[in-house]
Amino acid sequence: MNKGIKDLIDQGKMLPLMEEFYTIQGEGYHTGKAAYFIRVGGCDVGCHWCDVKESWNADLHPPTLADTIVEHAKKYSDTVVITGGEPLMWSMDYLTNKLHQQGIKTHIETSGAYSFSGNWDWFCLSPKKTKLPLKEVYKKANELKIIIFNKSDFTFAEEQASKVTSNCELFLQPEWSKKEKMTELIVDYVMKNPKWKISLQTHKYLNIP
Repeated sequence: MNKGIKDLIDQGKMLPLMEEFYTIQGEGYHTGKAAYFIRVGGCDVGCHWCDVKESWNADLHPPTLADTIVEHAKKYSDTVVITGGEPLMWSMDYLTNKLHQQGIKTHIETSGAYSFSGNWDWFCLSPKKTKLPLKEVYKKANELKIIIFNKSDFTFAEEQASKVTSNCELFLQPEWSKKEKMTELIVDYVMKNPKWKISLQTHKYLNIP
């Protein structure tokens, strides 16, 4: 990588873009809303059940000008969801400011394992045991989404919920490969602990991206 491109990436003016697409938000608080998704490459959190492991190696995804990403996004939607990979591995300040200049709302889904950057209208924190969020990130969360893979994840969920603000929306989501077993447990848990809500990967049921 030449120095010019590296400098632009360091400034957030270029990003390793894996894919971008217009679809329906499938999970969490904004389920059912049309949005333009921007998936950024690069992640070292290492969830063994990750369904986009091809995003992990940032070098596989071409550095793309943030201005170009914004031009694409504004053709489709007034809401952008930035995900990964782990988007906070990169500076999000430039991209989110440019999106706001176009009147586009900015949403992120992140593990919170990297320093906060960007100007967000909605901040979805999805912590992972393998690399916990930084302390500074918890207070930013509008939404806490915990993936339930086994029974011990309920304890992890409560530990994480104790660190966010009282206004944060709390969601439990079954890991897809164990959805039959875990959904039943989540339903029971939410009925006993109604501060939580259930998130389902509805885009997978609908067979859309």
